[in-house]
Amino acid sequence: MVKKKIEDIVAEIAEPIVERHSFELVDVEFIKEGTNWYLRIYIDKPGGITIDDCQIVSEEISDILDEKDPIEQSYFLEVSSPGLDRPLKKDSDFEKFKGELVEVKVYKPIDGRKIFEGELVGLIDGKIVIKIDDRNVEFERAQVALVRRVIKF
Repeated sequence: MVKKKIEDIVAEIAEPIVERHSFELVDVEFIKEGTNWYLRIYIDKPGGITIDDCQIVSEEISDILDEKDPIEQSYFLEVSSPGLDRPLKKDSDFEKFKGELVEVKVYKPIDGRKIFEGELVGLIDGKIVIKIDDRNVEFERAQVALVRRVIKF
């Protein structure tokens, strides 16, 4: 049996809580920064997440995490909005943000570049497709380190 990652376990716990409040679970990350561990849960809703929304979800998730205790080490729990320039990870993100300007960062250079910016065409046949200068550019998911929205003010 494959051991589940902490992020997957927490996502299973968080999803019903987040959905009950009509929010979207955007991402869960469990990372070490310095000597401390952080469990970060990112939530969103149309119109944006408020501090009160984060507090409600944080309290409910905290209670269940205390009860189930799936994480051995101590950590800080943070529930927040993913921000305007949120990374696109789920298939639904690529549908939701079609037509918007995105930045694609790849692990290894392609034609001497590691960063590409263009209009998100979508996720087509498992490939991330963006339009740059009137031509579509495709990226295999395995070669992509990050896709995020570009916000220009």
